[in-house]
Amino acid sequence: MATTLVIGNKNYSSWSLRPWLLLRHFGVAFDEVRLPLDTPEFHARIGSWSPTRRVPVLRDGELTLWDSLAICEYANERWLGGRAWPADPAARAVARCAAAEMHSGFAALRTQMPMNVRRQPNDYRWDAAADADIARVQSLWRELRDRFGAGGDFLCGGYGIVDAMFAPVCVRFRGYGVRTDDTTSAYMDAIFALPAMLEWQASARAETERVGADEA
Repeated sequence: MATTLVIGNKNYSSWSLRPWLLLRHFGVAFDEVRLPLDTPEFHARIGSWSPTRRVPVLRDGELTLWDSLAICEYANERWLGGRAWPADPAARAVARCAAAEMHSGFAALRTQMPMNVRRQPNDYRWDAAADADIARVQSLWRELRDRFGAGGDFLCGGYGIVDAMFAPVCVRFRGYGVRTDDTTSAYMDAIFALPAMLEWQASARAETERVGADEA
């Protein structure tokens, strides 16, 4: 039975990027359905895919999953043999904490710095709450790299779910011109060099939809 991932615009949809990047990076085959956000098409079609009327949604045969982290966890068990989490129990536990923190936190960063792949830095600035989120993200990345990153360029060495969860933050940091430390800069370079990430960005830049003053 077919596997389908329903996503929003690649330029804007941070939640869609997370499972898409994981599946594409590991070569999991799926059909892609892209529904541009906040359009008549989206509102007309999303109800047939998602019980929450949000993206992303994974349809695998008769099974429907409507949460980005749950989709990643399912993919890890269904197709990846568990390798999307670190093999070491301590690294795996901390990576899960970091992924969960991203899943539920950083509200100021999300609100004030929405994902926009096409965005270039300008004189826009955020407030102290977003600065605190930025500092926390970089501190967390340093901790993971220092403790568990010796085996590769990603947070716990090899690429995995925790990196998929933080990939949109890399887009935000670059698009808004966030000042980053050496660890963060090197990690972002690794994320942006992923073939799947390059593919996503190219598709995002080719999209024609605009939401408000999205290039401001």
